[in-house]
Amino acid sequence: MPGKKTNGHPLLLLDNSNMNLLFNEGEFKCTNMTFEEAREIVGMYDKNDIILCFSHPDTYDIIFNYLSIPKKDYEYRELKNMEVGQDGIIFKKYVTPSESQPIIHADGVEAKKIQNIYVYCVHVTRLK
Repeated sequence: MPGKKTNGHPLLLLDNSNMNLLFNEGEFKCTNMTFEEAREIVGMYDKNDIILCFSHPDTYDIIFNYLSIPKKDYEYRELKNMEVGQDGIIFKKYVTPSESQPIIHADGVEAKKIQNIYVYCVHVTRLK
């Protein structure tokens, strides 16, 4: 598992939208991790040693507000590949249709539940 900036490479925070771009070449090791493990790893790095590699507001909201990952003013950068020895955490979002679709009424407005959103964390390291 990672600690402070390793091999001179920052920790990457990734989501579904950019992980395929980063896996275009090389060998990688992926390991599922708990939310607590993700929080601990992010907490081990200085703000300047973490790069945010996604800009989707829903992903940002899930990671920092619902999973309680430490929110700091991380640098945003679009990357095309990971460096050998570099670590990242992928926040994978998985959406399913709602089995029940209740209709609720609030303040004179009608709303219907249509999806369930799940997120899980994967630690990734580029080996070669």
